[in-house]
Amino acid sequence: MGYHSKDLQLAYAGSKVLPLDDPSYVEYNEFKAKFGEDGAVLVIGLNDKRIWQKDVFNDWSKLSNDIKAIKGIQEVLSVGRIYELKKDTTERKFVLNKVISAPATSQAEVDSLKQKIEGLKFYDGLLFNTKNGSTLMAITFDRQILNSKYRGKIVNKINDLAQTFSEKNKVELHYSGLPWVRSKLSDKIAKEFVLFLVLALATTGLVLAIFFKQFHAVFFPLLVVINGVVWALGIIALFGYQISLLLGIIPALIVIIGIPNSVLLLNKYHNEFRKTGDKMHSLEVAIQKIGPTALLANVSAAIGFGVFSFTNSAILEEFGHIASINIIATYICSIILVPIIFSFLPAPSAKHTKHLDSKKLTAFLQKIDYLVFHHRKAIYISSAVIVLIALYGVTKMHANGYVVDDLPKKDPIYKDLKFFEKNFDGVLPLEVSIDTKKKNGVMNASFIKRIDKFQEMVSAYPEISRALSLDEVLKMATQGFYNGNPSQYRLPNTMEQAFILSYAGKSAGKGSGDMLKAFLNKDKSETRVSFQMADIGSEKMNVLLKELEVRTDSIFPKEKFNVVFTGSSRIFVKGTDYLVENLKESLLLAIGLISIIIFILFRSLRMNGIALIPNIISLIFTAGIMGYVGINLKPSTILIFSVAFGLANDQTIYFLTKYRQELENPANSISKAISLALSETGVSMIYAAGILFFGFGIFAASNFEGTMWLGILVSITLLVALLSNLILVPALLLSLEQRINRKKVAKPLIQMDMDLVDEDDNNKV
Repeated sequence: MGYHSKDLQLAYAGSKVLPLDDPSYVEYNEFKAKFGEDGAVLVIGLNDKRIWQKDVFNDWSKLSNDIKAIKGIQEVLSVGRIYELKKDTTERKFVLNKVISAPATSQAEVDSLKQKIEGLKFYDGLLFNTKNGSTLMAITFDRQILNSKYRGKIVNKINDLAQTFSEKNKVELHYSGLPWVRSKLSDKIAKEFVLFLVLALATTGLVLAIFFKQFHAVFFPLLVVINGVVWALGIIALFGYQISLLLGIIPALIVIIGIPNSVLLLNKYHNEFRKTGDKMHSLEVAIQKIGPTALLANVSAAIGFGVFSFTNSAILEEFGHIASINIIATYICSIILVPIIFSFLPAPSAKHTKHLDSKKLTAFLQKIDYLVFHHRKAIYISSAVIVLIALYGVTKMHANGYVVDDLPKKDPIYKDLKFFEKNFDGVLPLEVSIDTKKKNGVMNASFIKRIDKFQEMVSAYPEISRALSLDEVLKMATQGFYNGNPSQYRLPNTMEQAFILSYAGKSAGKGSGDMLKAFLNKDKSETRVSFQMADIGSEKMNVLLKELEVRTDSIFPKEKFNVVFTGSSRIFVKGTDYLVENLKESLLLAIGLISIIIFILFRSLRMNGIALIPNIISLIFTAGIMGYVGINLKPSTILIFSVAFGLANDQTIYFLTKYRQELENPANSISKAISLALSETGVSMIYAAGILFFGFGIFAASNFEGTMWLGILVSITLLVALLSNLILVPALLLSLEQRINRKKVAKPLIQMDMDLVDEDDNNKV
């Protein structure tokens, strides 16, 4: 597995949230096949009047040309590298010429260039904004490079060149566009991949040291989970997956979830050794008593992650596959390796088993025991009040995701995105394809007027930029036909149209071919209209798109035209909606599968209810916090519920399994079995919950808000689940004491080999 880990790669493309057969995703891929990648542009912007000073302008122009020279860059446009259409009356075509052919030699020349550039109306709102003085550089990546590992290297080269310009001229630059955002997010994921693994090992190691106060009990469990991490990395590589934001936290999760296996084994081993003084016998008892319990707990945890394998979302399927497989694999490694290792090590001394006599833990569990036996009514009333308060918070929850809202508001990526939203109405692609259903239908004069009306309607929204479309190219061509006169930036009239279209159809610049090609399909029956928009969130975006679709029908009747809104922005919103819709299914599936496990274990619907109630309460509590605090349901927080439910049930399984084992002794009443389960398993439950609580707490250090909230909210859920399982479960068992079929519950799930372990754990065989 270590050998295969060398093939690990970071994910460079956008997250594949939607199923491949989702209609919106199919439309998006069809659009890209016809018109090319929509998210291929990196932008560098500034708002500084000094850009029009001779030396700064020349440096900006040089920067544009230097970036264009980088292999993998298709084109660069800026006020320092800009083109205009010139009429070639001999060849009856337009020629695309550079406005700037050499560095400016005087300020007067720059002033003249500024006037000429600002007269090229095609670029106003795209490369510069005459209203506020902002300007940007648009860098288009080659499609073959865009989603490969080379993109990061190119982005770094661009960054180095831009920083040199910035430092030399004391000009603040802002960076954005999907290539930039995705590259920087990939860098953050790579750093957090290592950070969380180190933090997970350090945190769990520290907790183990506090609990056991023994080097062996810290070092070897960590060694076993490191082995599990190597397995996880190898399996990721073997499956051909790439490290995404979700897969990046898998190694840390394996450490956090895997360590409790060792804690339970060692706790039972130490407990038995103190009773018998026989090392090998104690290890045998630990394997037999903890093995099935830990297996069920790990299966429960694996289900919490594994349900994502049924979502049809590629990124969640990958996460579900890898997490569930490796949780079980790490359990197998733990149940085999930990006893083997400790069978070779010296027997624990009185100092090493002293943790079993923790006065604070003992006193805490005794108080819970008293509470359960004497104040059950108060427990039920308190639980009901908490649930009601939490349910009100649940009503305040909203499903709303942003492209970069997982980043802190102070992060440069977030701040730069807001710069472009303020000055250019955003940089996130919103594409519209319009099918006339007729060959050459796009070239019809009435259709061209419809496009103009449509793009004016869409651009009127403050969140959306002006359009880049066939109409804008024709307006540019008309201006070029009239020798660059800014007042002639308009659609050609009926008399001019055929003439100008014939020029445009034969026009070429730098070997690019037909200048209309980027906006037309092969038979000219379909065209694209491109917008840039602000990151307004999926909730607002859904409302906006519905409104646009209704208003669009009045311009392009459905019986004559087929209009599709698509692009990266639309796909992100659809992905968020898809995950929220599947949250209920994933959670119900997790509850259903775990219920089956509980039923197989106890063969009692009543015990099923007792097992599920406290953990469902913990989920409601967490959802209530999200509602009160204003944490939205989105791709990064959608995981919390299934993951937390799977892990919270571990505590229930630990307690109920020990409770059942105590019922196997005919001398123990149900009340006594509950007290015995609390006194012994309660310690292990607190140890395991402590590791999970502090383990998931490390994700609070994440640069991604979604990962941060995942850690914090799962930690809170597990803490509430621990208290519920220690207090509410015993209380329910006592209340239903007369209705519980003792013989059915006490009958073991797996018949143990009684030659190995006596029913009376106090006596050796």
